Amino acid sequence: MKKLSDWEIIESVKKGNQSDYSIIIDRYKNKAFSLLKRMLKNELDAEEVLQDCFVKAYNSLSKFKGDAKFSTWFYRIVYNTALTKLSSKKRKTETEMSSVDDHINLKSDYDYRVSEKQDLSKFINELVNSLPEKNAAVLNLYYINEISCEEISKLMNTSLSNVKVMLHRSRSALKDYILKNNLVKELL
Repeated sequence: MKKLSDWEIIESVKKGNQSDYSIIIDRYKNKAFSLLKRMLKNELDAEEVLQDCFVKAYNSLSKFKGDAKFSTWFYRIVYNTALTKLSSKKRKTETEMSSVDDHINLKSDYDYRVSEKQDLSKFINELVNSLPEKNAAVLNLYYINEISCEEISKLMNTSLSNVKVMLHRSRSALKDYILKNNLVKELL
């Protein structure tokens, strides 16, 4: 069976084949959920917001013109909905990385014995999750969802250079934290 493009599926849904929307949901639910968990740091909130995002996207399909890839358009909905959720909880999102060390919540007395790839992945996720929401989101979008810097800039409604700076600072913050707390052995 031919794998349908996002555009073909969306056109089918617009023509009244509502059940085809489940293909879009299956295609994007895992990566969107991962992004939301990183930003919201709460699995239940992430599930709730993910459902809202799919409903918003479905209700707005008529506005999708295809100027950008569907994934970029959808992840922008996900990102903005997560920011709205965060602000409703009266949590500020950071725009500057000037004092990342102040925001890292990991304890330096971790005693990880990383023996399996899953443990390493969990450990890295905890390191990334300790960053401010926007920085964790940038790392997640770039490395996990494999979205280009150009697409992330559109999604976050910021300049390409700002995305690159955030990406660089986030990687540097992780590196500095790992070195400062002698966690290199844990990652090898």
